[in-house]
Amino acid sequence: MRPKTDAMKPRTAKETFAQTSKIVLPNDTNVLGNLMGGQLLSWMDITAGISAQRHSQRVVVTASVNNVSFNQPIKLGDVVTIEAKVSRAFTSSMEVFLDVYVDMVGGKRKKCNEAIYTFVAVDQNGSAIEVPELLPETDLEKERYAAALRRRQLSLILAGRMKPEDATELAALFKKVEAAAEKK
Repeated sequence: MRPKTDAMKPRTAKETFAQTSKIVLPNDTNVLGNLMGGQLLSWMDITAGISAQRHSQRVVVTASVNNVSFNQPIKLGDVVTIEAKVSRAFTSSMEVFLDVYVDMVGGKRKKCNEAIYTFVAVDQNGSAIEVPELLPETDLEKERYAAALRRRQLSLILAGRMKPEDATELAALFKKVEAAAEKK
């Protein structure tokens, strides 16, 4: 095992935290006065990229947008806050989980969207390079960390890069679901 340099020291999710706030302007909206989904995707991509770069300490590129949930419309004039943290690091890729809030009058916030992006760290030639391990601390970080492996296994199976029988985390999840169903 090679020694860990400062760049390869494991990091906590809170060290990868990135936050962006934007006010929704007329140019950002559709004809119904709602924030256009593509504009939100762009803002999330930038925020998630900053989070991944904080984790890897390297240039990162977007590899995929794995999941986006547009749960609530965001209206003209709303202040949108996007929060991102790396949820798991693999060899060269990092999954970043994003939560999107609308700041309400009186200081309260309402969660309206969430997304999961994957980034890859690259060197000066654009080749993928190794990233540090992520150390989850809170219950939510640990939950997202465990779920990231299942999502990755599913993605690899669908891409034909993993055999279903090798997806041990997915198999364990299905066994839990079967056991719970049998109890009912």
